[in-house]
Amino acid sequence: MAAQAQSAAINPTKKQYELLLFIDNFIKDNGYGPSYREIMRALNYKSVSTVAVHIDNLISRGYLRKRDNSARSLEVIDVVAAPKTTPEVLDSTDAITERCIRAKIADLQKQDDDKARQDIQTLQSALQILGYEGPRETDSA
Repeated sequence: MAAQAQSAAINPTKKQYELLLFIDNFIKDNGYGPSYREIMRALNYKSVSTVAVHIDNLISRGYLRKRDNSARSLEVIDVVAAPKTTPEVLDSTDAITERCIRAKIADLQKQDDDKARQDIQTLQSALQILGYEGPRETDSA
């Protein structure tokens, strides 16, 4: 019973897990860590200071570390193996996936080049395949 209580204290909260998973996926996709502002937008936090509080808590719990004091220096130390079969975890993971894709689309829309437009189309197709939205009409040029 004591071991069970101890492991529950070690596990991150649902919000912390969502943040940790977002950071881990962002680093895997981009090769560098997200900025606090990118985290704020992707996870719909109200302020950058909210992100900082959550990051500091994950650092103190040993899930994250900052390599140095520069931007984008977050490094995931441990992604807790969450039980992927529970509906709550699946819903949370789906929501994170959708927000990550939509955040990437928003970043790409700021660019004005063919590569960005192709990437946007690919990501929109991914959203459609994953069931987040219906098919988009495309220009047939």
